[in-house]
Amino acid sequence: MSDDLVSLFRKTGALLDGHFVLRSGLHSRQFFQCALLLQYTDIAAEVCGRLADKLRSIECDAVISPALGGIVVGQEVGRSLGKRHIFAEKDAGGLVLRRGFEIRPNERFVVAEDVVTRGGRVQETVDIVRAHGGLVAAVGVIVDRSGGKRPDFGCPFVSLVEMNVETFEADKLPPDLAGTTAVKPGSK
Repeated sequence: MSDDLVSLFRKTGALLDGHFVLRSGLHSRQFFQCALLLQYTDIAAEVCGRLADKLRSIECDAVISPALGGIVVGQEVGRSLGKRHIFAEKDAGGLVLRRGFEIRPNERFVVAEDVVTRGGRVQETVDIVRAHGGLVAAVGVIVDRSGGKRPDFGCPFVSLVEMNVETFEADKLPPDLAGTTAVKPGSK
């Protein structure tokens, strides 16, 4: 399943090669621009449906995702599971719950996201659920690019594809990247 998904990323132009700065601050030769994949509604339904299938055995009441990248994933996973979907969004540099979204005490959530490297946005979303008295039943992502350093969110973690993509600290770039200009495609 993961080979056909990587092929789909390449076919839609969603797997980019070059020199990139990730949200985590790490540098990489590859970047998953899930928005380019998920812009095709049939593909979004299929891929997120696969993720929902991997989460189906986990008891949950709702799905939450971090904005912006996780919104389509969360919406489609929620639709496939027959659950409501809410999202956390940026405010003053961090994620917050707005727009009248509520988390009821002991309400069980699946956190859905597109790509995880270090898991910072997912952790912020997990923290929001817990701070509002909810429970995090699982985290589900399309791409786990943590390279075996999967973050521990204190719940089951599932992904459709695991990629071991090299990442580098800004002060430890290999020569081929050090001589090029890095771009942040997620912020364009």
